Amino acid sequence: MTTQLMKYPLMEAFYTLQGEGYHSGKAAYFIRLAGCDVGCHWCDVKESWDAGAHSIKSTKEIVQEALHHPSRFSVITGGEPLMYNLNDLTSQMIEQGFELAIETSGAYPLSGTWHWICLSPKKFKAPKEEFYAVANELKVIIFNQSDYKWAEEHAAKVNKNCKLYLQVEWSKREELTPALIEYVKQNPQWRISVQTHKYLDIP
Repeated sequence: MTTQLMKYPLMEAFYTLQGEGYHSGKAAYFIRLAGCDVGCHWCDVKESWDAGAHSIKSTKEIVQEALHHPSRFSVITGGEPLMYNLNDLTSQMIEQGFELAIETSGAYPLSGTWHWICLSPKKFKAPKEEFYAVANELKVIIFNQSDYKWAEEHAAKVNKNCKLYLQVEWSKREELTPALIEYVKQNPQWRISVQTHKYLDIP
């Protein structure tokens, strides 16, 4: 399958372990595309926002680099990866045997073919309705107490098979984690997502 867009602004690509959410602990090749206009003030990869500051790579270059590593599980993230049409990238990676996951705010239309869709909605730019029906995982960042209500609003919209995760914003983990633990104990449909890669000091 060929599309008009066969090159992407690539901030970085690296082999590591998925640190959070449903696939936590799994060896994964991360492809971080540059460019984002969602603008979360607590974002830990703000250097990804400016697409023009990063190299443009062809689909072939990205896929060939991914093949150098043993795992055939790849996470495409950003920035906001769905600012770009991902049909070409995902089709070529799947041809090479990759299982593909995406992490997205849902602010842009869905493109590409995915085995796992992690929807992480942000207050600054609402997700499109189409994502609620297809999300495999809903991951909501908890930055203050009002975020619990906001998380429940999104949980009410997702499909019945979607896994629900709450994740404390890293800089407030000591302050907010005790309350998060109690919340999940009282609302067991949720799970806690821990940023294990930061504790392990890996990318």
